[in-house]
Amino acid sequence: MQVESTLARLESRKGELRQKWFSGKPFHYLFVDDFLPRELAEDLLACYPAPDQSWTKTTYVHQSNKHHVQSGFPEPIKEYFALVAMPKFLKIVSEITGIDDLIADPKLFGGGLHQTFPDGFLDVHIDYNIHPETKLYRRLNLLVYLNKNWEREYEGYVELWDMESEKLLENIAPIFNRAVMFETNEISYHGHPVPLKCPPPMTRKSLAVYYYSKERDDQYRSAREHNTIYKQTSGLQGYVKTFCSSCRSFVERLRRESPGELCGHLMKKCYRKIKGLPPENK
Repeated sequence: MQVESTLARLESRKGELRQKWFSGKPFHYLFVDDFLPRELAEDLLACYPAPDQSWTKTTYVHQSNKHHVQSGFPEPIKEYFALVAMPKFLKIVSEITGIDDLIADPKLFGGGLHQTFPDGFLDVHIDYNIHPETKLYRRLNLLVYLNKNWEREYEGYVELWDMESEKLLENIAPIFNRAVMFETNEISYHGHPVPLKCPPPMTRKSLAVYYYSKERDDQYRSAREHNTIYKQTSGLQGYVKTFCSSCRSFVERLRRESPGELCGHLMKKCYRKIKGLPPENK
């Protein structure tokens, strides 16, 4: 693992990245190519594992054909996640973003390796705002992509949205060794809602890290605790897509849960919807 060269590379680009970060509106974000030393990025791709029984795959209304795993990594990937949790790395990220006292999550809750298969998608959303276990404030996402020869027609682009004006801010190709970093708050809407069209056996591969803080001093500190909140951005095709995904999700849950458990879950969800409560954070 090229720890020192990776840190030196990031340090040398700090001013450029800080300028990009603070030019992002209405929330702060940036994306940058050649984020890691080339040799390190190649090593990560070479050992990036195919999903097996240790990976989680669950279909939701707004997510399909996406696998993820948070532990049991091969050595180069394990070392990468150790690197991006190092105090030196966090210090540089804080200097770029202006977010002080960032904390890495050793359990990589919701993060780790993400791998999406053809027809997979993740609708535009904001993330849970408070870690469900540690109760730390979620502040920042760092995503690194490992997809070579990615063509435009494969879709899977990262979309960043200003939902107040219903404007697409960025449409970012998930290409090899490109990093996307953005703050997480009540307006940082993002996703890859267009179903993936890459030819099998290609998949959309990424490494995901989320950072937290004990406090936050911005206007989102008092926001009610919530889970992921989705928005539909794809018109009629989007509604058809999520209807089909809902049906698949219902069938999958029937296999895992008893009818009573499933009904209880649906009733609880409907109750929160009627009361105007956000999705339960768990």
